[in-house]
Amino acid sequence: MAYGNEKKNKRSGSEKKQLGAAEAIIFASGDPVSISHMAQVLEISESQMDELIDCLMEEYNQEGRGIRLVKLDGYVQMCTASEYGETVRKALEMRRNTPLSQAAMEVLAVIAYNQPVTKAYVEQVRGVDCSAVISGLSAKGLVEEKGRLELPGRPLLYGTTPDFLRCLNIHSLQELPPLPQKQQAEEEKTAVPPQD
Repeated sequence: MAYGNEKKNKRSGSEKKQLGAAEAIIFASGDPVSISHMAQVLEISESQMDELIDCLMEEYNQEGRGIRLVKLDGYVQMCTASEYGETVRKALEMRRNTPLSQAAMEVLAVIAYNQPVTKAYVEQVRGVDCSAVISGLSAKGLVEEKGRLELPGRPLLYGTTPDFLRCLNIHSLQELPPLPQKQQAEEEKTAVPPQD
């Protein structure tokens, strides 16, 4: 399929319709949209869907454009270009979200690096009650319930959301920086022992 910009003028009618349909779905959703779900809706393969999204990203992510298309670990979403964020906030009279507290940042880090985790696990790591902090992170859309653990009491499991990825401007959890002790252990493994 000829989705790329260099073949823009050579696109068939069905290819143009698929591009338009993908763009409409992403725009109408407002939230991150599953790439595999869009492929099913458009009745094309996931690799073709990826090509469509890459083509749309090329068009939207040009300098001077106000909208960006971002991929978020199997999802895609439209968002405002960062250079126009302040202007949009003023126009819509939006207030900046309050920054996360130190406790919220710590809880978010524990969940992001160890997910899915229970509230009890987070509290064990931090040594304090985390109910209010987890509720606040859930309200902000940064963490969500991912199911229940098959233990007595069936405690809830928590994990991060696509909004978490978007806020950090990363595409997947694999892009998180390594934890200091893990990085040090990896460096020790690859270190060459001194020769006698």
